Amino acid sequence: MPLYKYNAVAIDGKKRNGKMEAANIPQLSVLLGNEGLFLLNHSVEDRAEKQTRLKTAEVADFCRQLAAMLSSGITLIRAMMIIAQRDAKPHVKKIYNAVIEDLQRGSPLSEAMAQRGRAFPELLIGMMRAGESSGRMDTTALKMADTFDKKQRLDGKIKSATTYPIILVILIVLVMLVIFTFVLPSFFDMFEGMTLPLPTRVVLALSQFLTHNFLYLGIVVVIAVAALLSLFRQPEPKRKLDQFKLKIPKVKQLLGTIYTARFARTLASLYVSGIPMIQALNIAKPTIGNKYIEKQFDGVISDLGNGRTLSQALVKVDGFEAKLYSTILIGEESGRLEQMLESIADQYDYDSEMASQRLVTMLEPILIAVMAVIVAFVMISVMLPIYQMYQNIGGGM
Repeated sequence: MPLYKYNAVAIDGKKRNGKMEAANIPQLSVLLGNEGLFLLNHSVEDRAEKQTRLKTAEVADFCRQLAAMLSSGITLIRAMMIIAQRDAKPHVKKIYNAVIEDLQRGSPLSEAMAQRGRAFPELLIGMMRAGESSGRMDTTALKMADTFDKKQRLDGKIKSATTYPIILVILIVLVMLVIFTFVLPSFFDMFEGMTLPLPTRVVLALSQFLTHNFLYLGIVVVIAVAALLSLFRQPEPKRKLDQFKLKIPKVKQLLGTIYTARFARTLASLYVSGIPMIQALNIAKPTIGNKYIEKQFDGVISDLGNGRTLSQALVKVDGFEAKLYSTILIGEESGRLEQMLESIADQYDYDSEMASQRLVTMLEPILIAVMAVIVAFVMISVMLPIYQMYQNIGGGM
């Protein structure tokens, strides 16, 4: 049951502020009325469970268990109790128990999940609301389990494919730090008093800077990273960053494929459940994962409201694969939009996996080559003065 902050006025005209639990706004008004108060305005109080977000794998497991039990004739509340008992994670159990409390007070499942804030995906809440209306909650839950399973597999494959380049970059940075702060200073002691070539002077200056300012540099880097992360949590900088990602060669093809797959699969799930298209787009757009594309859906929804077809409205969106529009057009003309969306989602799931592997295959030799060039430059910088030293000794003899 949600906890409401309220502003109310008493019969004597005095204003009162406070907090009260209620199943919904009408019940809140009744409860306050019983105390001689009239509700003026309200807001939902954030609670601990509202700040916890279930992982994709946890959502898929929840939907699968719920579908199995509902299809077996187990009541919804009993099914939720069994799911809560099975899950050993305290934060997940706490969310499920809060949902059960709302169900026992008469709230539908979709509203009980919505009251948990970010815990459940908006897509799942919208689908459950549609399942409650149609009386097919078990089928809806099973379809959502399949949807989140596919999302988990796709995200896992992309994460696995990008892990190696990230590790390689970190190793390059660590190796360079060790070389410049520990290895090179022992060599430069023997070069004192010598006229050093330019590459050696550059490496020497960089080594001395890192050695003497390592702590300060680390603090600056940490502050800079924290500032950037905070900056890109803001809507407009985040939107510009997401727009920039779609302009990077090679990367934009991979991201476009991933975004297209996410959108097509989400929209297919919503469309088959009978959710109106405009409402389905409002639910689907945050699942894409790109604020720049999400912002463009304001125009898409406006075009649909003005009588345009979905394919005509989506063709203006920058960031999707071009094949999406033609596929939707075929689905609209043939009356098989759901099947066409699911088909293109499956295809782009596979394409995004292949694209991520190709990108990693291309990045690996580039990163190794960068590391080799840096190491070679450092070695040459160290060897040049030694070579000159031996030349001078040989000339003196």
